[in-house]
Parts: sequence; C-alpha cells; structure tokens
Amino acid sequence: MEIIENGKALLLKLKNPQQVTAAIPKSKELPDNKVLVKWGVDEARVLNNLNINAPSPIEKQYKWTGSLTPFAHQKTTSAFLTLNRKAFCFNEQGTGKTASAIWASDFLLARNIINRVLVICPLSIMDSAWRDDLFTFAPHRSVDVAYGSAKQRKEIIAQGAEYVIINYDGVAIIADEIAKGGFDLIIVDEATHYKNAQTTRWKTLNKLLRPDQWLWMLTGTPAAQSPLDAYGLAKLINPTSVPRFFGSFRDQVMLKITNFKWIAKDTATDTVFRALQPAIRFTKADCLDLPDMVYVKREVPLTRQQKKYYEELRKKLVMDITGEQITAVNAAVAMNKLLQISAGAIYTDDRDVLEFDIKHRYKVLREVIDESSQKILIFVPFRHAITILTEKLRKDGITTEVIQGDVSAPQRTQIFKTFQQAPDPKVLVIQPQAAAHGVTLTAANTVVWWGPTSSLETYAQANARVHRSGQKHKCTVVQLHGSAVEKRVYTLLDSRIDVHTKMIELYEELLD
Repeated sequence: MEIIENGKALLLKLKNPQQVTAAIPKSKELPDNKVLVKWGVDEARVLNNLNINAPSPIEKQYKWTGSLTPFAHQKTTSAFLTLNRKAFCFNEQGTGKTASAIWASDFLLARNIINRVLVICPLSIMDSAWRDDLFTFAPHRSVDVAYGSAKQRKEIIAQGAEYVIINYDGVAIIADEIAKGGFDLIIVDEATHYKNAQTTRWKTLNKLLRPDQWLWMLTGTPAAQSPLDAYGLAKLINPTSVPRFFGSFRDQVMLKITNFKWIAKDTATDTVFRALQPAIRFTKADCLDLPDMVYVKREVPLTRQQKKYYEELRKKLVMDITGEQITAVNAAVAMNKLLQISAGAIYTDDRDVLEFDIKHRYKVLREVIDESSQKILIFVPFRHAITILTEKLRKDGITTEVIQGDVSAPQRTQIFKTFQQAPDPKVLVIQPQAAAHGVTLTAANTVVWWGPTSSLETYAQANARVHRSGQKHKCTVVQLHGSAVEKRVYTLLDSRIDVHTKMIELYEELLD
C-alpha cells in the first residue's frame, strides 16, 4: 500500500482488485492488479472491513490542533476511533484518552462527517477535564456545558455549540432536546456508569442512539467488579455480541454455586473480551513516551450545607480583618478553616467538631478508585475528615488502613509492609505529615488528594511515596477540589510555589 497524491489517495496492489472496485464505486482499477482509492474515512473503513489494513487518513491529513503535541499512543487511539462508528476506548487512567477523543472528533468535524458532539461525563470532570481539554486541544471549537435547571440546559442545547458537555443524569432531563439537537457523535466518559441495562440512565442513552449514530465509550476499567458489568456496555456498542437477555449472558460467564452465590467461569475473560469489541487499550506501561507522573484535577461541588458555612465563615473573616493588620499566622488559621469545611469537618472555637455531608466528594473518590488499576494512597490533611472517610470506605467493603499521628511506629511499619506485600488493603488513607518522607509505597500508582496541604515540601514528598525506585507502573496524582481556596492552593503547589510565602496575598484574594 502506497500513500500518494499528497496524502489524498491510496495505491493498492491486490490479488483480487475487483473486491475493492465493487465495494468502493469511485475507486479505479489500474494495470498490474493495482487499485487507486480516494483516502477518506469511509474508504478506509470499507477497506478494513475487507481485511485490507488501511490506516486512518487522520495520520497524514490532520494538523494536530492545540498547544500540546500528541503522544504516539494518542495518535493511534485517535486513528482507531475515526475508523469505528461505535467503539470502546479502554486506555488506562492517566494516558490522555480525553485528548485522543477530542482530536478524533475534531478531525471528523473538519471533514463534515459529523456536525455536533455530545460529551456525557461525571459532574466532577465537566469543567476540569473536558472543557479545559477542549480549550487546550481544540481551541477553535465552540464548547458549552449543559448544567443547571432544565430550562437552562435546554437553552444551552439550542445555542448550537459544536461540543456540549453534560452529566449522566442530566441527559434524561432534556432527552427530547438532545434527540433533536443534531448530535452525530456521543462520547461517554467513565462508561462503567452504563454497565446496568436496567437503569433509567442506560435506557435513556439507548433510546437516543440512531442506526447511523457515532458512539465512543471511554473507561480504563470495563469490567473491574464482575464479568456481568460488560453486558450493559456491549448492548450499547455491539448488541449482537451478547445474548438478548441478561440471564443468558450471566449463564455464559458465571457459575452458580448456591442460590445466592455465583462465581466467574474460567472462560469469562475471553467471553467478555469478545463482547466488548471493537476496542482499543493502552496501559500506562505501554506508553513509553508518557511522563512518569500525570496530574489530574477533579472538580467536586460542595454540598449545600458546605456552601452555606463556607460563605458564612468567609464573610465573617472579612468583617474580622476590617482595620486590622493581616499577618501570615492569622491568614493561615483562617484559610485552614475554609479548607476544613471543604474537606468535610471543621473544629469550632470550643474544639467541638462540626461534620458536613461529603457525598459529592466521596462519589468522585469512588470513581477514581474504580478506575485505578493498582492500589491507592489518599492524603487527607485533617484528622476528623480521615475518620469520616475511613468509615465510609470500610462500610462499602473497600479494605482500608490509616496512617496518622497517633499510629505508633511499629504499627506503621507493619501497615506499610502489608500494603506493599499483600493483596489487601486496597487503600491507604494518610495524614500527609505522617508519611511524607522516607517511605516506599510503590504498590500504589494512584495518589488522591482529598484536600490540599499548604506545604510544598509535604506535597512533593507525599507524591514521591509512589514515584520512586521499585515502581513498575506510571503514576497518577488526582486533586479533588470544590472550593476557591482549594483550587488556588493546588495552583500554587503545581507552580512549585510554597503556599506559606503567598499566604497573605492568597488570603486577601479569597476574601475580596
């Protein structure tokens, strides 16, 4: 196969050129069993269906837009997506599959193959991942986020942005408007939320799919909990790959031990693999050009209760400093209280503890845990927040150990040893100052910051617990943030600026 005419055509030499000329009417048969074919997405797809390995035209015809250069695995992923109207992308968390999907969809938009794109994703990444990444990788495209009341969402759909981002449960609210909105491509991020075909969420999406619909489903962990998780996903992408009824699929992949206990069959992995096609997957280990440490932001809305107390405290601080000299010490104390509210618990002046509803933050944390291929470190700056979080994790059956100031040295040694060598615990919740130096925790490759620390040294050293000699996997640092103070502190930490040196400026900025 030869690419000619400045990348616009393919010259093929085949034993049976007639199969190509029959399948692609505008192709031209030449002497010596050669065929000249226009190199477009449709032609490449037809050739591949004929078992002729034709590359996607994105590889030569696309100027990779945005401010960053794609990695090799991202180019391969984008090419795969452009050739598959319905497909899975199972690239591991931290490999940049969002950017791959953006480049692929931008190429299809540029060729007028599609007109609009609907991105369905968790609330936590609508802005921090998708809107930011679209600005980074396709800054020439119009983008809007369909969030708010039903009326606001409908108005946003009607405005005609090329990319519209919406959360899972928002789809059902304006399903009729979406159906009429001209969305040729739907991208579902963290697609495991559609594993159950009995949910309203699944049924709503399935109803939106037209025969000519493009649908790309992205997740790093397609069937992490059970082979049964594959059923709902397969029914959306390739319905003929699984039986019509869930019970029949269950019998294919599970073995009934008792009336209440089923276990996976030895053949379950192969069955799931066949069902979840077409698909592409890169692990971080496969991506030789990927940085060893990837940083990801996850935006978490504060609950109504948190918002109320956060604003009350902020206004009180404004009144307290009127006419007074601000010092770094009192600025740090005030900011610490705002961070405590964001993390889920605040100490009152009487040393009592006021707890807050952390359901939004916890939900996002669970999403990260489910997407992680290895063990996880969760750094939590405040002790009472550690208690609340640990109780929830253990209640949900996630094996969890804790390292904080009152854990003795022998206990710490044993916990670290078990974490490194045994299958459990899956999660280690750590107060940053208690394990920021000297400890190797390379059994984990994901670090989650429940809330930021104000010390640059502590932040860097804590992340280094996983990113050190002995680590066999590339690592991801996930920053959870829901308030202005958290977002600003993370920005300083990522810029290698010690928060303490900017304490007064940061304080004044937050209270302004």
